[in-house]
Amino acid sequence: MFGKRGNEGFGKTGAQSPVAPPAMPSAPSTVMERAAAPVLAEPAVAAPRVQPAAPARRRAPRAEDYYDTKSQVFSALIDTIDLSQLAKLDTESAREEIRDIVNDIITIKNFAMSIAEQEELLDDICNDVLGYGPLEPLLARDDIADIMVNGAGQTFIEVGGKVEESEIRFRDNAQLLSICQRIVSQVGRRVDESSPICDARLPDGSRVNVIAPPLAIDGTALTIRKFKKDKLTLEQLVRFGSITPAGATLLQIIGRVRCNIVISGGTGSGKTTLLNCLTRYIDADERIITCEDSAELQLQQPHVVRLETRPPNIEGEGQITMRDLIKNCLRMRPERIIVGEVRGPEVFDLLQAMNTGHDGSMGTIHANTPRECLSRMESMIAMGGYTLPAKTVREIIAGSVDVIIQASRLRDGSRRITHITEVTGMEGDVIVTQDLMRYEIDGEDANGRIIGRHVSTGIGRPHFWDRARYFNEDKRLAATLDAMEKN
Repeated sequence: MFGKRGNEGFGKTGAQSPVAPPAMPSAPSTVMERAAAPVLAEPAVAAPRVQPAAPARRRAPRAEDYYDTKSQVFSALIDTIDLSQLAKLDTESAREEIRDIVNDIITIKNFAMSIAEQEELLDDICNDVLGYGPLEPLLARDDIADIMVNGAGQTFIEVGGKVEESEIRFRDNAQLLSICQRIVSQVGRRVDESSPICDARLPDGSRVNVIAPPLAIDGTALTIRKFKKDKLTLEQLVRFGSITPAGATLLQIIGRVRCNIVISGGTGSGKTTLLNCLTRYIDADERIITCEDSAELQLQQPHVVRLETRPPNIEGEGQITMRDLIKNCLRMRPERIIVGEVRGPEVFDLLQAMNTGHDGSMGTIHANTPRECLSRMESMIAMGGYTLPAKTVREIIAGSVDVIIQASRLRDGSRRITHITEVTGMEGDVIVTQDLMRYEIDGEDANGRIIGRHVSTGIGRPHFWDRARYFNEDKRLAATLDAMEKN
């Protein structure tokens, strides 16, 4: 693999390489990246987060000599490596090849380095060439829920429901933008001055948002909503205190008997996590079609079709909206339609689908309470230019949605399912709802953690009781409601 290669060849070949994400060539990195400090996550009851086996190790601050050495080694690597051969290797083999060449360079140039420093240097250079540079240590940690990069010099992470500053830094904004371009190019999207806003995803399903200058004043802003390697289940949410065992059973029954479900909540409240949990109880023989802006749902059933929106190209053409996807999926013989997030007029098409034979459909929406969720649906339908009377719109909503599940992120960082609310119909011009379960806050402890409890509202029979009988779930539903009332 040795052979003279300049930076121009590195950029050109790297764009086609299966092991190196497309990127503009960058100067040798002197990024002061350090793995984020190990932070103990909240106790299981505090937040729906799977605890890692061991917290990541904090790197000691590095001396300037380390970065000088890294710069020289990186330059020698780019001049030596044959990327056309590297492109033929899988990622692990390419990483091993790079490590071998870097070891040879260190030996030839006689750099004075300890074994630990040499290993860190090898990892850093491999990350710069094959991965996402300074982000790699954070992406490798499963206890991090969000990564928020505010320009080259400031990175925050969310661990255990709390946001804290990380020690990760980028060399400059050019390197940060280059890494963002690597990420979005993998899903056929672009981000630059002419197209400064982009939604994308990482190969593991993590959701990515990039907003670049000139819209981002202080440098490119990158936000990554990480997906966990170990997928959360309702049983785990019970252990974390997000829901009671009886409440989890109620959610299973609601999903099983094909109720139309809307999951409501604020940003970071766990809507998508809960949606993934509920989809586990869909029968394996059902045909499911998902519509998302960035494909992140992880359904386990064998018959799943995943659809994703597409932004306009540089000429402003070719856009495929969420509404286009929902309209099209109605022609694909779906049994269930699952919409990752409803943000606008497409809510009308989803409601129409729910009300015309696609029972068991699901979606999420940004709202703070179940009642506000209904109001937002009404407002989003109006945004689509429909001139239907308000009562007619409410009748459509009431006839389509069976259950609203409210997820909330409380002020201590914990996440709770605060309401399981049934939509029962209309009374005059008002949509009538009843809470099957709600979360009541009693106060907080000495450490500032919220103290509360899930309580039943004592509803005798929910309106989907007949549907539960059809699925032979009425006995389990009766036992669940009885257990909720006793607790």
